[in-house]
Amino acid sequence: MTALCLAPRPTVSPLRMQLPPKACDCHAHVIEPSDVQPFVENRDYTPPPASLADYEKLHKTLGIERAVIIQPSFYGTDNTVTLQAIQDYSGECRGVAVVDDDIEDSALKEMDRAGVRGIRFNLAFAGGVGLESLERMARRIAPLGWHVQLLVRPETIVENEDRLKALPVPVVIDHFGLVDASAGIDQPAVDAMLRLLATDRVWIKLSGCYRVSVDRPLFKNVVPIAKALIAQAPHRMVWGTDWPHPAMFEYMPDDGHLMNALFDYADGEDQVRQILVDNPAALYGFAL
Repeated sequence: MTALCLAPRPTVSPLRMQLPPKACDCHAHVIEPSDVQPFVENRDYTPPPASLADYEKLHKTLGIERAVIIQPSFYGTDNTVTLQAIQDYSGECRGVAVVDDDIEDSALKEMDRAGVRGIRFNLAFAGGVGLESLERMARRIAPLGWHVQLLVRPETIVENEDRLKALPVPVVIDHFGLVDASAGIDQPAVDAMLRLLATDRVWIKLSGCYRVSVDRPLFKNVVPIAKALIAQAPHRMVWGTDWPHPAMFEYMPDDGHLMNALFDYADGEDQVRQILVDNPAALYGFAL
């Protein structure tokens, strides 16, 4: 039996700044009980339930009005829960799916109508889809205006830099590329991400700081990396809670701290609005 990860904290620390209207959480997951929606056998962990109602409660606390639901590894390519969450979210919502490379074009178009705006490749956890079909699927989703989203280890970014530059669709890199924040900005994966950002087609999610740092509870050593990435392409940065923080076994971050971290990364309120409102609108097709 795979290890059971922690549930999210029931309380949230106060925010230092009020969020702008139409702020978007660009990375979260909804999890049904396993007897409602079974998990894939090939997975690295077993998450507890994390309902859409609890997710919306968090958003009300933080002042978030829009969401992007991401298909997690433990559901494989069965996007039922993710698609239902997109439909049921009380505000505007988009999603990112995980698909097999033999999926029919008609199914992709149906997902597009349901609010999906990208497909995810996940090499960090078992159950995800690898990069074997990256180029083929990028060509297939290009007419839909979708992007590819990557949850990969730092060395994978470095090794596949040229592949990513050649894709015909935008590329979104999850969670700071899973770099080691303690190594600072002078490391190969950060250099690779800065070069990729210079192509004007790559985006970074300023999310999951607790996955790249053990500088708890505020993860201050992530700030220099975040500032370097933002400086390279402020118009292609997005932020997400990564709620309910799956695959955490010994420590669960405070969502108030994670939101406040963005205020440390950004250069003032205008840049906070850009990252929370303007950039998600451009990437996911929300109205401004």
